[in-house]
Amino acid sequence: MLKSKKIFLVFSHYNEDSFNAAIRDTFIKSLKDKGHEVDCVDLYKEKFNPVFAGEKPDDVVLNHRDRIEKSDVISIIAPIWNFRLPAIAEGWIDKVLAPPWAFTFKKLIGNYGYPIGNLKGKKAVIFCTYGSPQFAIRTFFLNMPTKRLKRGVFNLCGIRDIVYKRFFSVPFVSDEKRKKFLNEVVDTADKI
Repeated sequence: MLKSKKIFLVFSHYNEDSFNAAIRDTFIKSLKDKGHEVDCVDLYKEKFNPVFAGEKPDDVVLNHRDRIEKSDVISIIAPIWNFRLPAIAEGWIDKVLAPPWAFTFKKLIGNYGYPIGNLKGKKAVIFCTYGSPQFAIRTFFLNMPTKRLKRGVFNLCGIRDIVYKRFFSVPFVSDEKRKKFLNEVVDTADKI
């Protein structure tokens, strides 16, 4: 029997009828069916303020950090718009997964240093939907969202165990294809 884990899930889509919501619901059900605990934050329902203007972390940010500290897995479910997560999720990353809490820098020379992640030992699971076909993202845009989230966010925080599931052409695929996508979500939950 696998050890029960705690998953901190960040959901970032405004539409409860979206395919992202179907991913969320499938993932949560599959995790709970396996005995895992899920702590889900819906950034839109919470009306999370994504604007960062240099202020100290507020109570919401501190609360999310506390919940992350108590989790084994951080998961993000969001669409990719303009090769990035929605602004609300990007702001969440800027405010919650920020230094010196999520990572610090070890000084090398002058102002230069290298990052030291503070979230080592955690796993990240990312589900992103795209309106574009896979060919376009891989060929013309060099997998920018994937590289940015893996290297520029989670690796920086010290997280190396990263699962990144991408679902392409979501508005244009058949219901059968969407069911296959959701089966991938179940398979991912089974391997947490």
